[in-house]
Amino acid sequence: MAKPHQVKQLLAADVVAEMEAGGETPPGALADRSSSGRFVVRIPAEVHRRLAIEAAEQNVSLNRLVSARLAG
Repeated sequence: MAKPHQVKQLLAADVVAEMEAGGETPPGALADRSSSGRFVVRIPAEVHRRLAIEAAEQNVSLNRLVSARLAG
């Protein structure tokens, strides 16, 4: 029986083959794409308010606070 990662690889290969057979160009791997460093996240107003207050208390920008949180 195939393992889950093997099934995913086979499925991906099948999709790529179908795209190529239909004259489509498959997208490149995510790991090979460049990122702009920007993305929009919609959050509830109350969460935004709490984060903005925390950023002000730490004397950092909201962007810096959220970036640090996302980084881990």
